[in-house]
Amino acid sequence: MGVSHFLEHMMFKGSTTRPASEVNEAFDRIGARNNAFTSHELTAYHAHALPEHFATSFSLVADLLRPAIREEDFTSERRVILEEIAMYEDNPFWVVYEQAIEKYFQGHPLGYRVLGTKETVGSLTREQMQEYFSKHYSPSNTVVAAAGRVDFDELVRQAEKETRQWPAVKIQRQFQTCVPHAASFTIEDKKATRGYMVLMWPGPAESDPRRYAGMLVADIAGGSDGSRLHWSLVETGIAVHAAVAQQTNDGVGTIVSTAVCPAEDLDRVLAIIKDEFKKLSASFTEDDLLRSRKKIATAVAVAGESPNGRMQRIGHQLVTTKTFRSLEAELETLNALTIDDLRSFLVDFPFDPVVVGRLIPPPIVQPPTT
Repeated sequence: MGVSHFLEHMMFKGSTTRPASEVNEAFDRIGARNNAFTSHELTAYHAHALPEHFATSFSLVADLLRPAIREEDFTSERRVILEEIAMYEDNPFWVVYEQAIEKYFQGHPLGYRVLGTKETVGSLTREQMQEYFSKHYSPSNTVVAAAGRVDFDELVRQAEKETRQWPAVKIQRQFQTCVPHAASFTIEDKKATRGYMVLMWPGPAESDPRRYAGMLVADIAGGSDGSRLHWSLVETGIAVHAAVAQQTNDGVGTIVSTAVCPAEDLDRVLAIIKDEFKKLSASFTEDDLLRSRKKIATAVAVAGESPNGRMQRIGHQLVTTKTFRSLEAELETLNALTIDDLRSFLVDFPFDPVVVGRLIPPPIVQPPTT
């Protein structure tokens, strides 16, 4: 747990052919921006450069993916990762959210922490990371996505050239059946000054067409300033934050509602969220549908306006669904949704929190009277 993210960091510590300083200088020389991220299901390495420097940036990213994984770099970067874990542990919301995920996905890989824990990162060895790299960083486990002024045939030729020496390890992704585990828990955290709550229940997977209706339902229920939870909780001053989000993964999905309020009001907030979902289906209006469709369509279109946004979207689709849907097709699906589709979604994925997690400040201990 945490090895994928740790390995992502190690990619920037130098390859088998050049030290980290040379890689950074080479990116700077062509004015490229490069970075990476790791999620529960994938790690992405990306670079953005002017079209005339595309081939060079591609070559540099490919070189990054052949890391040296030197012992001294491994030891120093471990300290960076441990500091990152400690930083997130200082965030009360993140603490309760991670524990909710662990309890919901108990025994399933989606319950693992992307950063890992102090124990898993602290006990990881360089040899274990090298073995993990050798087993997973293969052409058969890699998607190349590009956008902008790109010659596709040349892209394919360069991809073949850059990965020709990579060992062709056959990777078969394994998918465990996910059975949500019920849990209700409360964490006392001395760093907290308010109450934090996370509710989690089943939702559609990334490949499930019902996820489009789920986008609208989540937005209407708690996606923005005009949502039901905003008007009933935030606008009334009962909570400082109240939201609903759909989280889709490869083969499994969840719906998550979050709230932040005074700790003594958590029960009241939960009751209001339950009430809003109870009357949500009957309260849908054509205006709700129109506003949410336009809002999501705008967000999708704006993200697709930049080559970076298109690149990320293409790569994510090919990794998680093995297919590609055009932006136009996505918008067409959203615009075809009806109120009946939203109501049908709530029948298939009713509000029934499997996990209810809270984080509160510890009780104030009054000093004994004399």
